[in-house]
Amino acid sequence: MPEIMDWKRFPKVDLHRHLEGSLRLDSLEEIAGSSRYRGPSDGISKLKAHLYGGRESRNPESFLSVFPLIRNFFVSPEAIERLAYEAARDAALDGILHFELRFNPVALSQASGIDFDTAAASVGEGARRAEAEFPLSVRLIVSINRAEPGTAESLLRVAAEGRALGIAGIDLAGDEVNLSAEPFVGLFREATAEGLGLTAHAGEWAGSEAVRFAIEQLGVRRIGHGVRVVDDESVMDLAAEREATFEICVSSNVQTGAVEELGGHPIVEMKRRGLGLTLNTDDPGLSDLSLSGEFALANSELGFSAEDLRDFTRRAARAAFLDDADRADLLLRLERDFRARTD
Repeated sequence: MPEIMDWKRFPKVDLHRHLEGSLRLDSLEEIAGSSRYRGPSDGISKLKAHLYGGRESRNPESFLSVFPLIRNFFVSPEAIERLAYEAARDAALDGILHFELRFNPVALSQASGIDFDTAAASVGEGARRAEAEFPLSVRLIVSINRAEPGTAESLLRVAAEGRALGIAGIDLAGDEVNLSAEPFVGLFREATAEGLGLTAHAGEWAGSEAVRFAIEQLGVRRIGHGVRVVDDESVMDLAAEREATFEICVSSNVQTGAVEELGGHPIVEMKRRGLGLTLNTDDPGLSDLSLSGEFALANSELGFSAEDLRDFTRRAARAAFLDDADRADLLLRLERDFRARTD
């Protein structure tokens, strides 16, 4: 039975949220009206047509097609800082104690003409400003697009040199159906040597073998989405053996066509098989959702109890790209707030 719970007060951790998908429409409208905006004059109306899962075709191509449009709104370092701050502020106001914001410096530099380092520094400034105002810790993840392999080494350098900005890891994103992760194996080994956290989108639209490849060849212990893991018991066994953590984004998976319908979401089977699960937002600005809403949905529609959701949150804290001291502090904060906010 659904539980009566103020999910906004429920302490949460979000490990999988894209800056490019977390933007406020009113902020984008303001930027589109500025002299610095050089995107299409109908950029806002085109963006609105993609919002909230309103695409006629729910498939990777339709979903990914909106991101080139979004790149037009990162018009300056100041705009990037503002949008990163707003994403972090929105997370804090949703009861999130720790979240990890992934961003692609290539996307952020395109409209502004700035270099990757300046783009990353602007995101870091926005995140730090939010941390100073709210009881929130933020870590940043540099996201590398499969369609842009020529930028990968430069982005790895940005990540490796960006610890002071709060950068803690790298991610591999983009079209996993048509573009292999094979070219990035060496890069992920370099990232491991640099001590960066590793995560990769795998098994969102492609099959379970993408999850196997991410674990065995890329060396990740965090899988973005990974819902197709249920297609192969041996891959589920591998994920359990390697203690992989899955960054599940329930509503996004339905909106993008990775999952046909909410009631059939693989998270239920993944939980039954004992896999490491977390609940996240993915692109809350594009999907018109919050993590509180996702927790409510998981409780009311998928049958997860409040204790299940506490366990998902604890798992997220343990898998976060934090040092041991910060992770221990986060776990203590969670347990304290579980008692104080959910009694």
